[in-house]
Amino acid sequence: MKQFRTILFSVLTVVLAFSAAAQSCNPAKATCAVPAIVPDYLNKVEHNHELFYWKDLGSGKKALIYNWNKPAVIYSLSMEEGKHYLPGREAMILSIPGRSKGHVDFTIACQVLKISHGIVPAASIPPGAEVAVVADDSLHHDSVNETSGKGMGRLPSWAEMFTGLWQSTGISDVIRQSSADFGNTWSLGLGRVIMILVGILLLYLAVFKQFEPLLLLPIGFGAILANIPLAMISGPDGILGMVYHVGIATGVFPLIIFMGVGAMTDFGPLIANPKTALLGAAAQFGIFIALLGAVALTAFSANMVDIGIMFDLKDAASIGIIGGADGPTSIYLTSKLSPKLLGAIAVAAYSYMALVPIIQPPIMMLLTTKKDRQIRMTQLRHVSKLEKICFPVIITLLCALLLPDAAPLIGMLMFGNLMKESGVVDRLSTTAQNDLINIVTIFLGLAVGSKLSADQFLNMQTLGILVLGIIAFCVGTASGVIFGQIMKICTGGKVNPLIGAAGVSAVPMAARVVNKVGLEADPHNFLLMHAMGPNVAGVIGSAVAAGVLLKALSGF
Repeated sequence: MKQFRTILFSVLTVVLAFSAAAQSCNPAKATCAVPAIVPDYLNKVEHNHELFYWKDLGSGKKALIYNWNKPAVIYSLSMEEGKHYLPGREAMILSIPGRSKGHVDFTIACQVLKISHGIVPAASIPPGAEVAVVADDSLHHDSVNETSGKGMGRLPSWAEMFTGLWQSTGISDVIRQSSADFGNTWSLGLGRVIMILVGILLLYLAVFKQFEPLLLLPIGFGAILANIPLAMISGPDGILGMVYHVGIATGVFPLIIFMGVGAMTDFGPLIANPKTALLGAAAQFGIFIALLGAVALTAFSANMVDIGIMFDLKDAASIGIIGGADGPTSIYLTSKLSPKLLGAIAVAAYSYMALVPIIQPPIMMLLTTKKDRQIRMTQLRHVSKLEKICFPVIITLLCALLLPDAAPLIGMLMFGNLMKESGVVDRLSTTAQNDLINIVTIFLGLAVGSKLSADQFLNMQTLGILVLGIIAFCVGTASGVIFGQIMKICTGGKVNPLIGAAGVSAVPMAARVVNKVGLEADPHNFLLMHAMGPNVAGVIGSAVAAGVLLKALSGF
């Protein structure tokens, strides 16, 4: 009975701490004016839409006419003559002046009969231009008329073959797209070369500097593959495009990784000292500071000095989650709210997680004295198996009841932990924390890398994301340490404020950094297990914060 009361107290402390901290920073209350940005999902091929309209040609044929009052640049073209397409299939991606980059999808089943002359990547579509002619396709078959080979056309000449061969090379495509209209199309030619170099840089950081190699290596190689001219590896029919659609767009990959993380996590330190959940909640403060910073930057760029940074609230929320130092949560939230920023945010999130040993110590030293760092905390009590089994079940139920939008992340995290702590499904637990999470990490990294395109990465917005991300990370660390100071005062000096820095959910790196700084002040002051409490609490806290943001912005 005493154990049950202890479990219930621990769980209620964790849930109420995170709910209060997250709800108090509801971004829907922000009052800064943000210029409206048209989301990609509105840029569909629809009858009499503001971007396009259908012109009826009779006999079931329709011409797709570009209807916007400014020319659009074709970023990529995914449709081919003679092919049949179902609703939801991507047709092209356009860069439109004064609007966000638009993914144009078919909303009817059709066969593309003709693609108009000049409709190629890097080309400009003038207002009123015909893009393609399609036929309604409620039914089609793949039966062909067998012939004996008669009627075959002549073979091309040597000159035509060598010309076609040259035009099929990546060098020719880079030159053509860069020179078509350099001011608007450089990102399709020269930009691809630059992004390949960025991918190589990420590989260097992963291999030689060991900066989060498990993610930065596949992200870097994915960036290289995605920017190979003409290959369309990241297109809707390419392997990276299909992996992205299956795993990232649906949110499946981050959730599976959360299950694996749960299977590797020991919540014992948090159960033994539930007060440390408050430190995990306090460290999430950086998320909302970065969110408000993104809104303020947009207002500054719109009303004072145009610095080329325009974020809407969904973009701001996606940037803010970097402060939670939780890569899967950052990817999950960004894929739901602002997919166009996924590449930059993922790279920033994992880069800063790798830099925890460099970023955190100066902040910790600044906000604590040597006497603070020498505080020795009493040994944690033993946590029974029953407590460890009940904890994930109760946390899942309470979080689902209080904040259903966080239930996918929290649920998968706790399910993985339950498999570990139950001790009856060792095979499943071992698979979740080893083989399964490793396989998913490979495809997650490649899919994220496929979104590292020049037009979305080589701009002022990426610089803004990197700056706001480091601010969020620093503020999260500082707020955790400051709250640790408050807890030290409230407990009469029994809490070492350093453990508040572990509230960011970079598990277990942040806890190791706290332990290292503590040992530097006192070689016999071991803080690792005490720091693991707020560290694992930070994982729950970032998931709760993501749920709050997802719920608050679902109607925008």
